[in-house]
Amino acid sequence: MNFKKFFAKLFRAKVAYKEEVMKKYLIVGLGNIGETYTNTRHNIGFKILDEVAQEHKATFETLKLGDVATFRWKGRTFVLLKPSTFMNLSGKAVKYWLQQENIGIENLLVVTDDVHIDFGSIRVKAKGSSGGHNGLKDIQEKLNTQEYARFRFGVGGNYNKGRQADFVLGQWSKEETSLLIERLPLAAKVIPSFGAAGLNNTMNTFNGK
Repeated sequence: MNFKKFFAKLFRAKVAYKEEVMKKYLIVGLGNIGETYTNTRHNIGFKILDEVAQEHKATFETLKLGDVATFRWKGRTFVLLKPSTFMNLSGKAVKYWLQQENIGIENLLVVTDDVHIDFGSIRVKAKGSSGGHNGLKDIQEKLNTQEYARFRFGVGGNYNKGRQADFVLGQWSKEETSLLIERLPLAAKVIPSFGAAGLNNTMNTFNGK
């Protein structure tokens, strides 16, 4: 056996595997399972991932701790995850699928609602606090870090003091539902951009739109 050729081949295989792993991304849309929550503001993460899956002809399959769909685009692999753990326990599903797919936290993007941003606005950030969002808070606790990318979709803050929970768990208004028709396709473009163009380019392209 030519050991030199053998080890060279083994080295190339390891390099190829590492490059493939680096090109895999976990995109997590936050929300609550069940028909009761389908059209609520808190479920915008699910809704955006559904839009992405439709655009890229990916099909969700119910697996451990969530519904999962996978697609490839421009040489990258995107794993879409809608946790089935309910919002406040989202971190359990995120941690499991990062390990299951061998994806580094630098390739994680969490999609969520934000009451501090005007309706329909997009804000992508490299890291940050939970901002009082229970889903982000649990992810931070389970991963033991705030340093993961998040994509916040504004749902506005049109609620009275002390009624935030009722607002985010409430149904979209007719006007919001109509406006979402044009905002969702734009929001869906953030996901492939995150993998193909990178975080900084994605922030520069989409933030404030």
